Amino acid sequence: MNFLQQLYLKLSSIALEEFKGITISTRLIGGKATSPNKLRINFYDESFLDVWLSKDGDYSYHWEHRAQRGLLHRWDNAPDHSELSTFPEHFHDGSNKVIKESSLNPDPEKALRYVLNFIRHELKKL
Repeated sequence: MNFLQQLYLKLSSIALEEFKGITISTRLIGGKATSPNKLRINFYDESFLDVWLSKDGDYSYHWEHRAQRGLLHRWDNAPDHSELSTFPEHFHDGSNKVIKESSLNPDPEKALRYVLNFIRHELKKL
């Protein structure tokens, strides 16, 4: 089992155990079984979070809920939006066009907990 597969499995456990009130399932998607591209976390409202990580420290935590509410939220460090003080880190707040600064923790476990707490808070508003 490679490093990213092990990490995705650890993050899957966090989602299923610590956030069982919102998480219904997880699965590894894309790539090969031994080298998945992403972790998908499915929520009770049929929205999902795709977690993509690279060995180089690149990341994307993309909460897709356009079908449910017309929104998306994504934390990533793609090298765009150089106008932000946290460049390359940024946050898409509700759409691809609304960009804000982000200082997501570089530790994937801490980052996932932050993102899942954000999602839990947003889902409670419904």
